[in-house]
Amino acid sequence: MAEPIHDKIKRSLQAAEGLYHRLVLLVGQTGSGKTGILRDLADEFGTSVINVNLALSSELLELTAKQRSLRLPEILDQIAGKAQAPVVLDNIEILFDKDLKQDPLRLLQGISRNRAVVASWNGTITSERLLYAETGHPEYRSYESVDALIVGMDGTATINSAKK
Repeated sequence: MAEPIHDKIKRSLQAAEGLYHRLVLLVGQTGSGKTGILRDLADEFGTSVINVNLALSSELLELTAKQRSLRLPEILDQIAGKAQAPVVLDNIEILFDKDLKQDPLRLLQGISRNRAVVASWNGTITSERLLYAETGHPEYRSYESVDALIVGMDGTATINSAKK
């Protein structure tokens, strides 16, 4: 029987404890069930899922466009700092807003330096590339080398290769 995705995330969190960035990405397309898995995981750890879009947009509302770009990393770190470990993030689409001029993966890595973070990633992982959105879309991102542990909704996980 295949190992449930929930268990792969827990094993990835354990493996991430010794890494520079303690980041675990749950990668899947819209509607693939990422939110349900994150909720179950948060319940098990006695924490809650942070809706990044909602939390950040309310904090950024009063700021100018330039202030939003400059202060976003600090605000995201503060939001994560208020959460219990592991920090569970969902709905991270705001991080990809081109007007904010940010590298979403770098932001997530930054907040995972001092705490374990599990974040949903609305995209795909193919042939060692982490993708967000479709080619040509204004928010499209492609990462060749990712300093994070990845669990795919298709059951793949970077932790599997370390197990062998």
